[in-house]
Amino acid sequence: MTTKLALIPGATRPLTIEYQWIDAQAADAPLLVFLHEGLGSISMWRDFPRRLCEAGGFRGLVYSRPGYGLSSPRPLDERWPTRFMHQQAHEVLPDLLSALDVDIAHRRPWLFGHSDGASIALLHASRFPHRVSGAVVLAPHLFVEDLSVDSIAKVRTVYLEPGLREKLSRHHADVDSAFWGWNDIWLDPEFRDWNIEKEVAAIRCPVLAIQGVDDEYGTMRQIDRIAELAPRSELLKLEACGHSPHRDQPEKVIEATVRWISRQA
Repeated sequence: MTTKLALIPGATRPLTIEYQWIDAQAADAPLLVFLHEGLGSISMWRDFPRRLCEAGGFRGLVYSRPGYGLSSPRPLDERWPTRFMHQQAHEVLPDLLSALDVDIAHRRPWLFGHSDGASIALLHASRFPHRVSGAVVLAPHLFVEDLSVDSIAKVRTVYLEPGLREKLSRHHADVDSAFWGWNDIWLDPEFRDWNIEKEVAAIRCPVLAIQGVDDEYGTMRQIDRIAELAPRSELLKLEACGHSPHRDQPEKVIEATVRWISRQA
């Protein structure tokens, strides 16, 4: 895959977005758009997007959100708002798809999101029901739990010690932009009231929600709530699996995703 940069307009400043296509020439294949986790980027996915696309005969679009990877870093004086995921779902993702001339009228894409990226996928599907075929969401957040905050606070401590910052710097041009943007907002007391259950209840496309039983960033209540709110949702709970099912049990995630999309199509 070749990494490219796209320039998209912004309300306050233009943004440069790092992106990669998988099998872009397969114009009639279903398109999967990959949305990464809170500390993720294109490179953090490793080879998983290609493996999934090859298994299902999909095209893929993988990108790094602003503040991550090689995309525009977060300005030093900028603190993310509590609705930062709404902004990514309602503004940045649509602008990127438009900048890349994704023909949504011809074939609506499928969304594949992990953690914060999964929440962004749900928010996008809720706001744009006619622009999404369906969403596969791994370890999504619908609301803030004590478990999430406690785990993120522990990561903050680890980041201040040698090791983690160096590892993450392999995946981000400005590693402090990526880490502190994510960590500061999740630990902001005002963020404790963040909740997208109302938006999830408005989703009408099919949703496959996958979560590890041993997820250290959220309880199973997160995806159970999706099943209660979204009428076309299915759940997959994986034993011996943590917060990153695509890394802990990639074969099961690939198999389930390909089978589920084929059934929906």
